[in-house]
Amino acid sequence: MIQIDTEKGKVTLENEKGSETHAIGTPEAFSIISKAWLRSGWDTKYVYSFSWLGRPIIQLPEDMFRIQEVIFQIKPDVIIETGVAHGGSLIFYAGLFKAMGKGRVIGIDIEIRPHNREAIEAHPLFDTITLIEGSSIEPRIVKEVKSQIQPDEKVIVMLDSNHTKAHVLAELDAYAEMVSVGSYIVAADGIMGDLVGAPRSENDWGWNNPKAAAEVFVRSNPSFVMEDPPLPFNEGQITERVTYWPGAWLKRIKK
Repeated sequence: MIQIDTEKGKVTLENEKGSETHAIGTPEAFSIISKAWLRSGWDTKYVYSFSWLGRPIIQLPEDMFRIQEVIFQIKPDVIIETGVAHGGSLIFYAGLFKAMGKGRVIGIDIEIRPHNREAIEAHPLFDTITLIEGSSIEPRIVKEVKSQIQPDEKVIVMLDSNHTKAHVLAELDAYAEMVSVGSYIVAADGIMGDLVGAPRSENDWGWNNPKAAAEVFVRSNPSFVMEDPPLPFNEGQITERVTYWPGAWLKRIKK
């Protein structure tokens, strides 16, 4: 149970471990409130209310703000994204590339619905986007994507398709070699592990989620570490991310 007393400026958390109270202006209180907010947002489908330059983008805005920080720092030549949906995130990345004067986006989905394809292809930023239809872990598709990457290009990979542990682990195994040293492969939506019992959740999400896949992957791949990117600017007290992507950031540290 969480009690928020704005008059006294206190936040109290009570659970099986006991009770703890923090001043509302502390990182501890912010963390408690943020976790409750994330759960409330999931239940109310908050992330289904945004668009980017005309295309629906089903992402937590803070996650997109954070990934743009990384894109600007790394300045990749290519972003590979598995999971296209309405194409909003593809347009988001393409717009960043247009602003930076370089880069292109490869979007992969097992099914790109005709109305979504039509809208993406008609978008003013489509000239920097390549769409590939097929399973992201099918060898033929992986080979096609790899053929479009030049050896000296910087690459970020974003995994946002089928979120089961097995599928994400297969994607990590398939696409990790395309990631440049110093860059990232990102396994989105690890928040599933904290949502068992919530609406639209499954009973196995506690272990069957992208974060669990990422943890298995880094244990057997010493070229990668699970490491959140540093904040390029922070004059506040908060260092913990408010995110749907806990444990998502896998940084390649060596070949």
